[in-house]
Amino acid sequence: MAAAESGTELVKVVVLLAAGVIAVPLFKRLGLGSVLGYLAAGLAIGPFGLGFFSDAQTILHVAELGVVMFLFVIGLEMQPTRLWNLRRQIFGLGLAQVLVCIALLTATGVLAGLSTAVSFIAASGFVLSSTAIVMQLLDESGDTSTPRGQRIVSILLLEDLAIVPLLAIVAFLSPAPAGEAVSRWVTVGVALAAVAGLVAVSRWLLNPLFSVLARSKAREVMTAAALLVVLGAALAMQWGGLSMAMGAFAAGVMLSESTFRHQLEADVEPFRGILLGLFFMGVGMALDIPLVLQNWTLLLGGVVACMAIKGIGVYAVARFTKAAHGEALQRTMLMAQGGEFAFVLYSAAASAGIVEARMNAVLTAAVIISMALTPLAVLSLRWLMPPEPAQDMDGIEAADGLQGTVLIIGFGRFAQIASQLLLARGVDIAIIENDTDMIRAAAKFGFKVYYGDGTRLDVLHASGAHHAKSILVCTDDAKTTTHIVELLKHECPLIPVLARAFDRQHAIELLRLGVDYQMRETFESAMGFGMQALETLGVDPEEAAEVADSIRARDAERLQLELAGDQDGARNFFQGNKWIPTPLTQPQREGRALNEEAADAIEEPLQPAAAAPLA
Repeated sequence: MAAAESGTELVKVVVLLAAGVIAVPLFKRLGLGSVLGYLAAGLAIGPFGLGFFSDAQTILHVAELGVVMFLFVIGLEMQPTRLWNLRRQIFGLGLAQVLVCIALLTATGVLAGLSTAVSFIAASGFVLSSTAIVMQLLDESGDTSTPRGQRIVSILLLEDLAIVPLLAIVAFLSPAPAGEAVSRWVTVGVALAAVAGLVAVSRWLLNPLFSVLARSKAREVMTAAALLVVLGAALAMQWGGLSMAMGAFAAGVMLSESTFRHQLEADVEPFRGILLGLFFMGVGMALDIPLVLQNWTLLLGGVVACMAIKGIGVYAVARFTKAAHGEALQRTMLMAQGGEFAFVLYSAAASAGIVEARMNAVLTAAVIISMALTPLAVLSLRWLMPPEPAQDMDGIEAADGLQGTVLIIGFGRFAQIASQLLLARGVDIAIIENDTDMIRAAAKFGFKVYYGDGTRLDVLHASGAHHAKSILVCTDDAKTTTHIVELLKHECPLIPVLARAFDRQHAIELLRLGVDYQMRETFESAMGFGMQALETLGVDPEEAAEVADSIRARDAERLQLELAGDQDGARNFFQGNKWIPTPLTQPQREGRALNEEAADAIEEPLQPAAAAPLA
């Protein structure tokens, strides 16, 4: 009997893992993100799907540890110095957006007939945008490192921080149990004492503890200690009447500047990822499908209305803080949805008795629907975004009638270094660039750079491409470089064209277009790096240079074979670190074979192990 029950539980574990493994890659491939993948997986195997699980709350209770660890990792990344450097964007722009949107959505809830407490909780959860979805969409559009992307990241950072006081507010708003004589102020005092104790332990005890453990050289003990810190801090906060997530976050912040921060993050990360995915699957299981189908028109209308109201708040704050219309619109579409922290907040509010179970189900469903609608909202930006504003040409001269001996197209870091050799020998160069900020920056260092788009044939004519003795294509985008080389080899076939290649495949593509010389942007720097590595190991500099020349020659031969389509032959020129058994003595090939098959084998040359087509 016990064996049968054990087998049934194992089946559930396998189903749980299989659902996540199948759904998450599929949803990421569709551009919908891993969070929606986990939610869909939970929905599919939950009580309203295939019915493998009947009680989603049991899984949620275990999976809440994933949220605890998630907040610990966020705390580890919140070094006080980093928070201080981003203080204006985080605590100015981010706080303004959160407060405005909470006020708008709370007022909407009150007008819709909800109580003030429920309206506030519902609004607060919906205001916390999905960090997972927004960061993924920013990364896919290449905006993560841009100034407008950094502003969005700062707002997300504030929203991640906001979950901590919001959870504390939920604990404070929870109705006191009947017959409880303890004052609210006593509860607050106990909570503050728990926080103070946690700060003291984190500041004066944990670093010495981890120093002792590090000297023991036991990796598994360090991992156990990391889990002990997270779960111990969570338990301390729970005993103090606050949330476990708040305790983990506080512990993370206290350890954010510890010398063991990266070790702690690496140890906790696998558990965090699995348990957080389990939490989202539990939320998906808890989604009440009959309730959604019964009220789908009202629910969908409410979600669209909440997204629109939140979007108005996001747009208004963006414009008030001097953001351009396009940036404000992008921020609105990216951040109009609710996020994963809403599930945490709603679950805490339901446990505290502030929100009823049915209302919790409705709010959870609303957030999930809003997350599903986000990719569609972002797609609409193609039609809503205004055209890119024209660049400020004040003080910028367009390329017209240039007569340089060498024409350089693109003037980023690569071209700036390459130009130094030409200028040192007194070569007359003409430079064109299509980024006006780069042109102004180059002028401060004594460069005369003209505005021009190298992908346009008329600009190449005006830049003197037909009269140059050599043309250097140094643009930093592979497609742009390929297009320019194609134009030049068609229009100026007799003029040598040297091009910056992005990687090996791009180099082969440029060679097929007839470029006279190509250089992969990281090849020579990596060669120099490798030579220095040999020298630090005691190899003579001349010998290191000989090795580098040999590698260059092998690379050139390999490139020619790849250009000719001989991929198998090209692999033999790559140095791999795979162990190859070799005989202690060279086999004698002059001996007589015993049969024809042996004779063929003897005549066959030895082949080194194949390596992946890298570099």
